[in-house]
Amino acid sequence: MNWSEFKSLYLVRFWKPLPAVIAAGILSTYYFGLTGTFWAVTGEFTRWGGHIMQLFGAHPEQWGYFKIIGFEGTPLDRIDGVMIIGMFAGCIAAALWANNVKLRQPQHRIRIFQAILGGIIAGFGARLAMGCNLAAFFTGIPQFSLHAWFFAVATAIGSYFGAKFTLLPMFRIPVKLKKVTAASPLTQRHDVARRRFRLGMVIFALSLAGAFYYLLKSPVMGFAMLCGIGFGLLIERAQICFTSAFRDLWITGRTHMAKAIIIGMAVSTIGIFSYVQLGASPKIFWAGPNAILGGILFGFGIVLAGGCETGWMYRAVEGQVHYWWVGFGNIIGATILAYYWDDFAPWLATDFDKVNLLKTFGPMGGLGVTYLLLALSFILMLVWEKHFFRKRIQTMPLAVKESV
Repeated sequence: MNWSEFKSLYLVRFWKPLPAVIAAGILSTYYFGLTGTFWAVTGEFTRWGGHIMQLFGAHPEQWGYFKIIGFEGTPLDRIDGVMIIGMFAGCIAAALWANNVKLRQPQHRIRIFQAILGGIIAGFGARLAMGCNLAAFFTGIPQFSLHAWFFAVATAIGSYFGAKFTLLPMFRIPVKLKKVTAASPLTQRHDVARRRFRLGMVIFALSLAGAFYYLLKSPVMGFAMLCGIGFGLLIERAQICFTSAFRDLWITGRTHMAKAIIIGMAVSTIGIFSYVQLGASPKIFWAGPNAILGGILFGFGIVLAGGCETGWMYRAVEGQVHYWWVGFGNIIGATILAYYWDDFAPWLATDFDKVNLLKTFGPMGGLGVTYLLLALSFILMLVWEKHFFRKRIQTMPLAVKESV
């Protein structure tokens, strides 16, 4: 394979979701094993909100929530901080390689409203549940935390109501027809594509240089940034979006992304289990109403906003202004939760047990229960998909049925 073929196949074309999600699961396993924490983003975004509050004279370091998740230093001093910087760098590099960068404004003011409100609701719900689609789902379930299963089921429920809500007439943008005299020519500026590809390579090289700089200072921090770059490449090139995985279940019946995510978690689970048997401590959180309420809010919010925490990151760097507002709303919602955490934490979260399935059922029992639940989830996806399309065919006009 020459360079042109490699470039076209792996750097310009989109990647298949299934192998990309599996790769993300494997990478997140090594990330946990070598850094001691899981792949997560909203906790760090909450800290960013805390830093902004400091500029206005607030003292978020005294808030109970930040005493739980930590608030020391700056993003450049924290594992999550450098990992997210690496993620953004990976996303930007991947988008530039494929010439997938274009400034796109929201089509209507209602979309800005959806982005901000949905982002706030999702950010609030994610931090209430101590994690988003990553820490309380994709990397939470392989950590054997019962709260992640509560969150996953609640997110599915919330996304269902979010999907129904966004289909209301108020969210339908009026279509404006424009008269044209001839079709617009399909042109591609190869010089622009080449310059962007080179810029992507420069950003990729600089991010790697930054990661190796951190490796010299602190191997853990350097590895975190390298993993962040990898995560960024994967989510942008494969367009990994957890929102579409949940939303598509209810609107289109497609389960491809959802099934890929389940398989990715199954692959990650055995790796996490191995690290735990070697002495690593999984991240376990309270299996209380906070996980359920947070999941419902998160599921509703991501569908209303049109993107989850990973989804808005790569779409924002691609130039989709809508997702700048989603990210802004996420940080606002997470910061509001952190501010009010002490008022309702005891009766929603901290008075409840942190349930580790490996301790509840024993090592092999906990592993078996996790795989049993993942298998059941996969089967339910297949059943729902079959039911959805059977129902759709039944509601089709007779002439359409005969042509299917």
